[in-house]
Amino acid sequence: MPKGYIIAHVTVKNPDAYKEYVVRDTPILQGHGGRFLVRGGASEAPEGSPYERHVIVEFPSYEAACAAYNDPEYLEVAKIRRDNSDSTIIIVEGAA
Repeated sequence: MPKGYIIAHVTVKNPDAYKEYVVRDTPILQGHGGRFLVRGGASEAPEGSPYERHVIVEFPSYEAACAAYNDPEYLEVAKIRRDNSDSTIIIVEGAA
């Protein structure tokens, strides 16, 4: 079964408030089997509009990634991200 991924591209507008999102989202995503593969670090955007921060979370399956994102507890915490950053979130199925 192919793995699932949540990929986030983020530009933080309020770093102090955003810290709470990082602290609170981590155990929720890990509780769904999520494993952080990329979380920040150096990056460049040779094409397209750049974001400051990139995150890739791997899940056992696409369904697990969808369940993690749609978890009511995560959706509540995601409000912090939305209020304090510009972001694009993508859920994708990995190659078999």
